[in-house]
Amino acid sequence: MNPPAGPKKLLDWVDEVAALTRPDTVQWCDGTTEEYDRLMQLMVDDGIAIRLNGKKRPNSFLFRSSPSDVARVEKRTYIASRTKEAAGPTNNWIDPDQLKETMKGLYDGCMRGRTMYVIPFSMGPVGSNIAKIGIEITDSPYVVVNMHIMTRVGQKVLDVLARDEEFIPTLHSVGKPLAEGEADNGQWPCAPIEEKYISHFPEERMIWSYGSGYGGNALLGKKCLALRIASVAARDEGWLAEHMLILGITNPEGVKKYVAAAFPSACGKTNLAMLVPTVPGWKVETVGDDIAWMKFGQDGRLYAINPEAGFFGVAPGTSMDSNPNAMKSVERDSIFTNVALTDDGDIWWEEIGYDAPGKLIDWHGNEWDAATADKPAAHPNARFTAPAASCPAMAPEWEDPAGVPISAILFGGRRPGTIPLVHQARNWNHGVFMGSIVGSEITSAALDLKAGTIRRDPFAMLPFCGYNMGEYFQHWIKLGQKADQSKLPEIFFVNWFRKTADGKWLWPGYGENSRVLKWVFERCIGEGEATDSPIGWMPAQGAIGRPEGVSEQDMAELLAVDREGWLREIKSVREEHYPKFGDKLPAELSAELNTLEQRLNQS
Repeated sequence: MNPPAGPKKLLDWVDEVAALTRPDTVQWCDGTTEEYDRLMQLMVDDGIAIRLNGKKRPNSFLFRSSPSDVARVEKRTYIASRTKEAAGPTNNWIDPDQLKETMKGLYDGCMRGRTMYVIPFSMGPVGSNIAKIGIEITDSPYVVVNMHIMTRVGQKVLDVLARDEEFIPTLHSVGKPLAEGEADNGQWPCAPIEEKYISHFPEERMIWSYGSGYGGNALLGKKCLALRIASVAARDEGWLAEHMLILGITNPEGVKKYVAAAFPSACGKTNLAMLVPTVPGWKVETVGDDIAWMKFGQDGRLYAINPEAGFFGVAPGTSMDSNPNAMKSVERDSIFTNVALTDDGDIWWEEIGYDAPGKLIDWHGNEWDAATADKPAAHPNARFTAPAASCPAMAPEWEDPAGVPISAILFGGRRPGTIPLVHQARNWNHGVFMGSIVGSEITSAALDLKAGTIRRDPFAMLPFCGYNMGEYFQHWIKLGQKADQSKLPEIFFVNWFRKTADGKWLWPGYGENSRVLKWVFERCIGEGEATDSPIGWMPAQGAIGRPEGVSEQDMAELLAVDREGWLREIKSVREEHYPKFGDKLPAELSAELNTLEQRLNQS
């Protein structure tokens, strides 16, 4: 695609970056199938990509990254706000002027020997009043093809940009310039870990990334823009940018409600987004599996869009049992990174639902035999990138520019004890309190934390909030105060991970979680039976049907209020969690904590 006629500030910025990074050529991306196919063939020819068996996995490709470049690098991720206080206690902060000086030194000539790609992309349906436009400059064709799937790319984005001229500039380089005649020779290009920077400048709405070619470090529309920068824009503009799935649930009478849900990693978020219900007559459809942007509509309700156009999911553990809709989504037109390769040109990973079919080539590119291997064939963070349109569970309205009205918000974590299967907040502030104490229990010493320690991840936004998290809590409270209280979503806390004293699961999870969604739905239309408790509204006895294998005693334990456990929870929040936020902690949350303690002591 030829450079557009304008806007001038975009063209000037592209020229400025090209002068600094000195690529061999500059290419404007048009988002077409022809462009995607050409870049894929280029990477196959260069030995970076492997074309999979077209009969088994049509139009799909495998990549193997460097072992030093396999995941987001939180220690090298920065919020470079003008002051350290603005970044808050949960973010890595560097003075923005100092960081720019460092990174400009790294960017100087960093694209020599490479093509500089300019990607105009929209987060959200193009033209939606909830969507945002970004421009990513990158020297990685891997990034371009992934952005084709994960965002909306091309001329239609530039057409919108020509009208309003507002865009978020994002700059990325793998950090490996090539000398004349030099090539990557099939090796994944990236910089050493100490030269990796994933930097956000919130006040300028700008992202600079250097040294990594992988995932959220390089696909700058994803966590960088859609959460870290968007959360700041949402605070300033009066909306919400959240690490939440969005699903639609329809009852047998054809009434449909939409639910958003925030869970930390490894808590079943994608599985819930694509859930296949076990309750007869009920239907669940996917709107989004990872990120929700929510704004109040003219009718006073909160409307959400999925700003992404694809799934960038963790492969290991995904199977026809755990997530059949995800498995169907990757049957074709997909990108796989760091999974294993079978003899017949297909993919495999741990817990895919069947044994490895003979010898494999592992994610390092080495032969792997299940009988003798002492390491996994796929990296634990191996990924698939698949178009959302390939998922059979996508809601027909998933790309509606107006968004979908949210009736309920769920928070949850991986908690073997204390937290019941589900409970409901009494009001908005109580719900914000629930979100502020989200966490998962550490069950081994692998993370150098004491077993039983709660790893707090408020709103599942700990790595993704682009500003002071105390102010983030306050933003939620302020939005609730301004809203029509009768139209605010109901807020719930769920926990699929309760265990017995001997370590057995009390709840089967997966499709059976539809039983909890059914009760949530019923509560939103005033039908679900509930009883008041010290921690909030609990399902009445029999309000949630028991799955096969769950006894009456199990159900009673799943829905009991563990008074002593909750008092320990309060002590942990009061002494170890809330003090981190200092005077930025909203008084409303301290009041909710005190009220909870009083109610427990009176029970």
